[in-house]
Amino acid sequence: MSKQDGSSRRVSPSDVDSSTAPILHIDLDAFFASVELLDHPHLVDTPVVVAGKSMRSVVTAANYPARKYGVRSAMPLGQAMRLCPKAVVLQPHFDKYRHYSTKVMAIFDEMTPLVERLGIDEAFLDVSGARSLIGPPAEVARRIRARVKEQTGLTCSVGAAATKFVAKLASGMAKPDGLLVIPEPETLSFLHPLPVGALWGVGGVTEEALLSRGLRTIGDIADTPVPVLQRAVGEAAARKLHDLSRGVDPRRVTTGREEKSIGHEVTFDADVTDADLLRRELLRQSTQVAARLRAAGVMGHTVVLKLRFADFTTITRSRRLAEPTDLARRIYEEVRASYDSLGAHRSVRLIGVRVEQLTEGVPGQLGLWDVDEGWREAERVVDGVSQKFGRDALGPASLLGSRRSIRTTTPHDPD
Repeated sequence: MSKQDGSSRRVSPSDVDSSTAPILHIDLDAFFASVELLDHPHLVDTPVVVAGKSMRSVVTAANYPARKYGVRSAMPLGQAMRLCPKAVVLQPHFDKYRHYSTKVMAIFDEMTPLVERLGIDEAFLDVSGARSLIGPPAEVARRIRARVKEQTGLTCSVGAAATKFVAKLASGMAKPDGLLVIPEPETLSFLHPLPVGALWGVGGVTEEALLSRGLRTIGDIADTPVPVLQRAVGEAAARKLHDLSRGVDPRRVTTGREEKSIGHEVTFDADVTDADLLRRELLRQSTQVAARLRAAGVMGHTVVLKLRFADFTTITRSRRLAEPTDLARRIYEEVRASYDSLGAHRSVRLIGVRVEQLTEGVPGQLGLWDVDEGWREAERVVDGVSQKFGRDALGPASLLGSRRSIRTTTPHDPD
């Protein structure tokens, strides 16, 4: 497997035959850190960490020089600085990340209509139809990488293969700033020497179960009968892993990205035991989540509370709603009920609200008797004011003046 610091980078020769590898996985390299470095080019070869000011903050991203010291995203900043004391810490700017993501995705869209966005910094592309206009998949990938560099100053890595799973593996191995093509006839020779942990869906528990039975490589999985695998990981996982180990992945590139959940969470600068402050933070986050639900035109069936205590123990509590909602009032009622049911608890480091099981929201079709009609209209007014004057221009009165110093957690740069 390729290391996240790029030390085991693999790339294809310029004359590689990519005719059987029309699925591209494109991933921007250390995206958040790379965007910040556009404004600090003198730091390109210096270890750089993107994080909040507090040493209790969590690393949002690290560039490749920092990764060589073992620094990773989602790591506490204090730990990162112990690993790499000379690292430079830069503040995150998520408006910039969205700006550059939009520019990059527009380049993808110009190459093929079959683009499946996986997040702010990666996507799958099916470039089968681009052959007559541009050339084989490797040429499409080269043009994309060149245009991304020219128009944004950023670099991206590309994996090309016959399936999504193999293309994603290949892009990770090509990092940073590389292209790795796996022609279809070479799929198994590429896959089988890799460790079982490289298989999609193999986490720590599953990996341990496989290793305990002497299954160390993807080739070992391919050579193991499904009934034997079932005894190790269960029926559904056994069939999935066996298929992937033999290069079988029928999933196609789909242009519609269904968001599975919408949420917010914050990490406090100092651990909190004040229940009233925590409830106010839940109300604030419920308001933010509801606004995002309405902006996306979706409603959710399940409300989830997340708590991380001072010792980093993390718990979640979920409540299923009888009817889906996009209202802050309903979300807050449920998440507060989950919080209140905990009773006395240890000091809290992080708290979050998430809504899951999303469906298209059509408030006008909620039925003849919409008991939330008044609240719905009030929250629409808040949406309108927020769009015109900013998110904090109008909100619940109980939130006024209650903000204690906290750092909002954000998506981590995963590559």
